[in-house]
Amino acid sequence: MTSGQDRIRGGRPPAPPARFAAVVLALAAALVVAGCGQGAPVAPRTLSVTSEEFIQNLLPRQYTCHGNKINPPLSWSGAPAGTKSFALVVDDASAPITPYIYWLVFDIGPGTTDIQEGSPPTGARQAMNSAGTASYDAPCPSGQPHMYRFTVYALNSWVSLPNGSPLPNVLAEIAAHTIGRGRKTVTGYP
Repeated sequence: MTSGQDRIRGGRPPAPPARFAAVVLALAAALVVAGCGQGAPVAPRTLSVTSEEFIQNLLPRQYTCHGNKINPPLSWSGAPAGTKSFALVVDDASAPITPYIYWLVFDIGPGTTDIQEGSPPTGARQAMNSAGTASYDAPCPSGQPHMYRFTVYALNSWVSLPNGSPLPNVLAEIAAHTIGRGRKTVTGYP
């Protein structure tokens, strides 16, 4: 078929391969953030995720771009049997184009049950975030309040990708190995 015929049938020319790949990767990322794990035969077990800093489900200013720009402490419990590692994804549920990932920490040891303020656990790796850095990109609510999700995934495998790996690669690995998931959603104000 010629491009003129494609335009008549579909109303617009077909998407270039790079654009199609980007759409597929964005869809896969959205599924991971939403908690849909590929390869898991049953629904992931629910973990409990908490932070003593999230009083009344608010993200304190010190953990945003308006404050100290450091990650908040976070704890979790209830990992299922067979958990080999954990991953943490911090994203903006209110972003106009989702998912906007502020932080993705993976290969967190199976005996770890928390992340301390200001740093990832020893030995854990960080993927590139939506800002293009392998670190905590402090949320920066502006205009109106935003909802931020702190999602912990229990995985039946190590991700085993290097520090600074591309976001889609790490998200795909998390989706393929999720056996448990827990989330804490908080509101950040400008």
